[in-house]
Amino acid sequence: MLERTGLGGRIPGCPQWLGNRLFRLGPKAVEGHHSRAAKYMGLNEQDKAEKAFAVLMAAFVVVLVLTNVIGVKLFLAFPTLLPNGFFGEPITLTTGIITYPVTFLLTDVVCEVYGRKRANLMVLTGFGMSLLSLILIQIASIVPGSQVWPSGNPNFETVAEMQTAFDSVFSLPGILIFGSMTAYLVAQLTDVRLFHFIKRMTKDRHLWLRNNGSTMISQLLDTVIVNSIFLGYGLGLEWTVVGKIIFASYVFKLILAAIDTPFIYLGVFLLRRYLAREANPR
Repeated sequence: MLERTGLGGRIPGCPQWLGNRLFRLGPKAVEGHHSRAAKYMGLNEQDKAEKAFAVLMAAFVVVLVLTNVIGVKLFLAFPTLLPNGFFGEPITLTTGIITYPVTFLLTDVVCEVYGRKRANLMVLTGFGMSLLSLILIQIASIVPGSQVWPSGNPNFETVAEMQTAFDSVFSLPGILIFGSMTAYLVAQLTDVRLFHFIKRMTKDRHLWLRNNGSTMISQLLDTVIVNSIFLGYGLGLEWTVVGKIIFASYVFKLILAAIDTPFIYLGVFLLRRYLAREANPR
């Protein structure tokens, strides 16, 4: 075989002395060398990409789970700039709105570099880990508290007081969990699909457009779904009030979506530089 190719002892990607030796051993030795070299190089590249993806996945899950935990606190948005809000009342939002947009940023970075399948995998993994964290929190809430629990805490004197404080932070209404998880799946999967649709339409140009376009539409779905289920159907608030909350929440999310534009460029640049390749997955 080597004689017919005219290579003699010259094997691409192989030192001359090793090529001569493999040439004397025969075609199988040459093929084995190429196979091992390709496998070694492929594993290195794959290992590097998988490590980076694992870090992004971990960050995504941590931010998502923390959003569920800290989201029970409500805060006043723009109390100095907009003391009367949009409708004559202060703007009250959940603190989860601060961290949740980060998940869309991470999803878009993975979409751009790794492709749609990896982004969907990250979304579904986040959904599973969120459910797991909620189950573990419920178990922690159910187990009986010890009599020594209040010791050293000046704010609470009895186990019942400690349990009430614990439940007020970590226990979430079932309707809120249902609304939140439903909104999460719909919004995140829509974000991934829209991101790649816009990417195809623009022929891989205008990263800012697919980042903001997909995020703004998916965030609208998320805001409408979670507030409608929890506030409208769950708490029974008037739909005019629910509409005001949806509007204020969405405006805040639009602001955060615009702010994160430079960060997706930075994230994609650093990730591709680390991987030393211009990924263009389909």
